[in-house]
Amino acid sequence: MPLLPYALARAVLFRMDAETAHEHTLALLERGQHTPLQWAWCSETVQDPIELAGLRFPNRVGLAAGLDKNARCIDALGRMGFGFVEVGTVTPKPQPGNPKPRMFRLPEAQALINRLGFNNEGLAAFVHNVQRSRLRRAPGALLLGLNIGKNASTPIEDATRDYLIGLEGVYPHADYVTVNISSPNTQNLRSLQSDAALDALLSALAERREVLAQQQRDAGGKARRVPIFLKIAPDLDEAQVAVIAAALQRHGMDGVIATNTTIRRDAVQGLPHADEAGGLSGAPLLEPSNQVIRQLRAALGSRFPIIGVGGILSAQDAQSKIRAGADAVQIYTGLIYRGPALVAEAARAIKAMR
Repeated sequence: MPLLPYALARAVLFRMDAETAHEHTLALLERGQHTPLQWAWCSETVQDPIELAGLRFPNRVGLAAGLDKNARCIDALGRMGFGFVEVGTVTPKPQPGNPKPRMFRLPEAQALINRLGFNNEGLAAFVHNVQRSRLRRAPGALLLGLNIGKNASTPIEDATRDYLIGLEGVYPHADYVTVNISSPNTQNLRSLQSDAALDALLSALAERREVLAQQQRDAGGKARRVPIFLKIAPDLDEAQVAVIAAALQRHGMDGVIATNTTIRRDAVQGLPHADEAGGLSGAPLLEPSNQVIRQLRAALGSRFPIIGVGGILSAQDAQSKIRAGADAVQIYTGLIYRGPALVAEAARAIKAMR
């Protein structure tokens, strides 16, 4: 169990600007991993294994991408009890993201708005940080997802090029790769979810994946085929979800992550910062995300892997995602409001559903 009550840490962090608190937290985690300081946040890993996309997940609660964009804190985050950790989004070239301020808390709604815009140190620094991780090389280690995106300066018609660069760069180091086409904070990015654009992107990724698999064989000579997941938005209607589901199956993708943040504001109208541009996450996203999960499950059938993310702030929220049709879940904003205890709480609750 963590030695430091999160309520105390949160009281200090919430006195700071949201992005400043975020950076201070990451700096602490980075410095503290592999030292006695990590007992301030360590927690048990609930054993509830599940096999998805050919991978054995130690439990069904993971960290969503976005918290550790540069893969600086994989080992620290892994000690919080997650079954899998996803880091990124990384772009081929470093980029600063959008102008500050660009991250806002809405405590009354247990929510965040961010318009960070894939701020990251670029692919080379990201891969270097991934290679430093010790925890993922340990026996029975957590799984690591690497999340790729496109640079803001890359025209949308050339987006596939960036994703192929990202795929090649992270492929040797990933247990699975997530293709992020759903952030609202990179201009026109969500247009890649449309029929023709999605077909072209997934076709190119599938083709390049097969080449990489043949190049990177395991010790027994077997091609190393890394699963590819697609992360989609919650702001989709049923027809759009059906198009995406068909494309995922047509191009041999291995799973889908539902969902990213929402551009809707109906659940937070009138609250301070509610009108800020960017993606809304946290409690208001729970039901919109669950609705997309239900639609995906209906369209994809019972066996296609779905990871549910959005609005998990309690054990009951995590269970609602499984009931909606998700096989596993991810947490981000809930970790900020509830702290590391939420991880084991959610994992135990999901395990109890079996």
